[in-house]
Amino acid sequence: MKNSILSILVVACAVIGSVQVASAAGDAKTPRQMDWSFSGPFGTYDKAALQRGFLVFKSVCASCHSLDLIAFRNLEALGYEEGQIKNIAAEYTVMDGPNDEGDMFERPARPSDYFPSPFANTAAAKYANNGAYPPDLSLITKARKDGANYVYSLLTGYKDAPEYVQLMSGQHYNPYMAGGVIAMAAPLSDDQVAYEDETPTTADQYAKDVVQFLNWAAEPEMEARKRMGVKVLFFLSIFALVMYGVKRKIWHDVH
Repeated sequence: MKNSILSILVVACAVIGSVQVASAAGDAKTPRQMDWSFSGPFGTYDKAALQRGFLVFKSVCASCHSLDLIAFRNLEALGYEEGQIKNIAAEYTVMDGPNDEGDMFERPARPSDYFPSPFANTAAAKYANNGAYPPDLSLITKARKDGANYVYSLLTGYKDAPEYVQLMSGQHYNPYMAGGVIAMAAPLSDDQVAYEDETPTTADQYAKDVVQFLNWAAEPEMEARKRMGVKVLFFLSIFALVMYGVKRKIWHDVH
């Protein structure tokens, strides 16, 4: 009898716990809806924004987050020339080898290399970030629902925690994060990154530009895909008209 009661209590606690977790996961604020140049069937990337966003990523985000699926040579799509790409790659070092003596060694990155992780391994990344693992950003706008708007809202949504939210050391309040608690401090602030053009250097503009870049990183083939989609729809429309004409001709002869 005691065992039965204990089992019921255990199950009840598990159910209550799961409900609380589900509630915490579902109380994130709905992301702000922005008007992105890449939205819609005819959307395109703004190359100037992509370059600014890459600068923000390189200057701010890359200190904690990796970009595993992007090679330096892919930056050509952002409008960079071969010499510029070589210079950008040379700012990084990558592990290579083994050499003739069987040892691994570091060398300056080449355009064919992928962006190296800022940490040697997962344990090092967690240790440097109070136990939280910074996710790879290659597919972040595809991995999250309403990804572009979510990332923008998260970057610009930091606030002082309300009284009912208890934060531990190293935690911050952001209503766009599930549960409202996030380990990453607000990464962007005004005048943090210098732009070469006349674009305002505000945290809001940084967030817009880096979202442009991260959306390109997640889907660099988007423009080609949309162009192909338009061509296919045009072809199907013409084909439908031709087949309709054939159908009318056939049935006209039958009648």
